[in-house]
Amino acid sequence: MFLPSVGGKHKEVIENWLSQAKAFVSQYARFIWTVGRNLVVIFFLCALSILLLSKAFSMPPIPLNKLETVALTSLYAVNFYQFLLSQIPSWPESMPFNGANIHFDEGYIQIFVSLMASVLVFIVVIMMIYAVRHVLFTLNRLFGNQRHPYLDIDCARWPLVTVFIAAHNEEKVIEGCLKALLNSNYPVSSLRIVPVNDRSSDGTRDIIDQYVSQFPGRITPFHRTSGKPGKAAALKDALVHAHGDLAIIFDADYIPGRGLLKQLIAPFFDPEVGAVMGRVVPINAGVNLLTRMLDLERSGGYQVDQQARMNLKLVPQYGGTVGGVRLSAVEASGGWHDNVLAEDTDITYRLLINGWKTIYTNRSECYEEVPEDWAVRIKQVKRWAKGHNQVLVRYWYSFIKSDYLSLRERVDGFLLLFVFVMPPLLLLGWFLAVALYFLNAGSLVSALIPVFALLAYGTMGNFAAFIEITIAVLLDGNRRRILLLPFNLLGFFISLFAISSSVASLIGDHLFKRDMVWEKTIRYRKA
Repeated sequence: MFLPSVGGKHKEVIENWLSQAKAFVSQYARFIWTVGRNLVVIFFLCALSILLLSKAFSMPPIPLNKLETVALTSLYAVNFYQFLLSQIPSWPESMPFNGANIHFDEGYIQIFVSLMASVLVFIVVIMMIYAVRHVLFTLNRLFGNQRHPYLDIDCARWPLVTVFIAAHNEEKVIEGCLKALLNSNYPVSSLRIVPVNDRSSDGTRDIIDQYVSQFPGRITPFHRTSGKPGKAAALKDALVHAHGDLAIIFDADYIPGRGLLKQLIAPFFDPEVGAVMGRVVPINAGVNLLTRMLDLERSGGYQVDQQARMNLKLVPQYGGTVGGVRLSAVEASGGWHDNVLAEDTDITYRLLINGWKTIYTNRSECYEEVPEDWAVRIKQVKRWAKGHNQVLVRYWYSFIKSDYLSLRERVDGFLLLFVFVMPPLLLLGWFLAVALYFLNAGSLVSALIPVFALLAYGTMGNFAAFIEITIAVLLDGNRRRILLLPFNLLGFFISLFAISSSVASLIGDHLFKRDMVWEKTIRYRKA
């Protein structure tokens, strides 16, 4: 090997290092291949077990109380995890090499190994914190007092309200949303419907104009033909048509129930409320495996996670649709921003920082279309992750320093801000665990891997943790959906890499000054 300006003992040391580095890379690559092969086998075994259990769908429901259902599901989950973990020890022994044959004795290498181990321990502790958070939310939702403070308000002097419908090429779904809103029991004299047609190139404008002519005075269209792309920018331009101080926002594919507007407006009688959020329920849950998995995710995220945060007076999140905002509160908090991908999270945190509360109403259900193919789902997740992390970068310090927040709100809001940082952190933890094995830190890795493997999936899941989804299925009264839970492992891995990719993309946007790109979610409903 040619090594310029190096000779004698130094050349021998460097050649030895290069040889060991090549061996390390080679062994690491072969190890990853073996791990991946075993994961594929595990997944197909889990899928086979689900197919064998599918006959249970034709069986009559088994009457179970809460504790029995929790115990049964926990046993099912533990057995699945035990099988998964039982494969881990066999991976190194089944390989034709052993990482322990590589020795690095130099002092600075030992310091490097200690640093890697410290980072891994830190990641495990963070995962444990999030896992405890999910468990507390689940137990509260199952056994705690449920807060629905504004649910009984039905008769009142209902204020002026404007309903905005965000629509970009929505000819397949816009009619259903308009029909539902026109059928609302909210007083007609206090309601203005504003479809925000943002540069649509299909038949969206024609459909809106037909309804304007059929219902004169009830619909005020906003046809936007130019301007900055994206939902946030379109809504910002449309706000000039607001009628009163309250705005309710729907995406065009949502179908609100007859009494939904009153349920969403009722919390605004409380002068401290700046935003309200209802529950999102998939309308196309039975189409395929992906939509069924997303139905589980939505159920866990809203039925358990959001409601538990409401119960505990923490930080419910305004979701940008099926919800409303007090326009004066938004204006006092800096106005409507159009330079973010997640304007809903941006508004949630700016309102909190300035002393306004967000209310979640779990019984105010509205129906949406969820993605029916993985490509669309991955783009959606990337957009959410990038937008959420933009808010993290902008407001984490202001949020901590705000004088309007209680300690519990501060802690929960801080953890919520970092939720989309967990996937790349988890990938880093996996990389460190495997690398430490080859760097002769076997005792530490053997102690941490079982904990790490259990926490990883149990903490994240598909945005709603495994245990939250379980209890949500119970509360929704559809216990047979529990059979789909092992398939969430597939969704977990896809979301894991999609979010991590989005984090890398956000860093690239910042470094190279790239503009944001809004990826619209495809609709599937037939016009």
